[in-house]
Amino acid sequence: MAQSSRDRAKIGVSACFFYPDPARAAFAPKTLQYVEQSVPHWVMSGGALPVMIPSPTGDTARGDIRFADYALWLDGLVLHGGADVWPGSYGETPLKDAWKGDRIRDEYEIALVKAFVAAGKPVFGICRGLQLINVAFGGSLYQDVQTQHPASLQHRDAAAYDLNFHQVELVPDTRLAQLLPGENRHTINSVHHQAIKVLAKDFVVEARSPHDGMIEAIRYSAGPWVAGVQWHPEFHKEEHGTLDDAPILQDFLSAALATRTG
Repeated sequence: MAQSSRDRAKIGVSACFFYPDPARAAFAPKTLQYVEQSVPHWVMSGGALPVMIPSPTGDTARGDIRFADYALWLDGLVLHGGADVWPGSYGETPLKDAWKGDRIRDEYEIALVKAFVAAGKPVFGICRGLQLINVAFGGSLYQDVQTQHPASLQHRDAAAYDLNFHQVELVPDTRLAQLLPGENRHTINSVHHQAIKVLAKDFVVEARSPHDGMIEAIRYSAGPWVAGVQWHPEFHKEEHGTLDDAPILQDFLSAALATRTG
């Protein structure tokens, strides 16, 4: 029997931003908000209904919709990858103009995280999403891993993109290790040049790169279900031999459904 839509988790997916481009007439006056197709498809693979959350703020804003309204209506939130986090969001100045990130998107996603956490709803971060969660709770980032941690692996290969792989090592006795029993090391894709430098208070590390110690997964220990991974579960393909993230998705969706009161 098919699952009823009312029984499916409703999961908010944060938006990416594309800003006005004077060089392209069709986009000159417009700010676009969108999601990458693979992320909602990953959410759908768990039987949930993904919903992009447009920002209720901005120069064209109308009405009285708030971030809290989304948090009360939806069952959980996924923050997906994209632009760098603005260093000012964690009290630093960009070391290079290319690493200045997206301040507007940071403010939007930090507000979303706070609203969903206040509502007791689970939040899951993918790549930039993990970094944004860490910053939202007071942590900081390496603006560029290769520059600030030169002995590290190549965590991003522009030519290979999602076909750049390395291993992660799960931290014993964490929730992630419970979800992925058996092998302690797994292969994951790696598409990032920034990473966690200082871990936010009340978060625990659930996975690291065994080669350079970079943090690859985190979880909040002092409140609602909040977790993130540095890799991209939506890019998983069995033929690549990468970690199957289905147990992580199902744990998140179960937590989301558990918040419903009626």
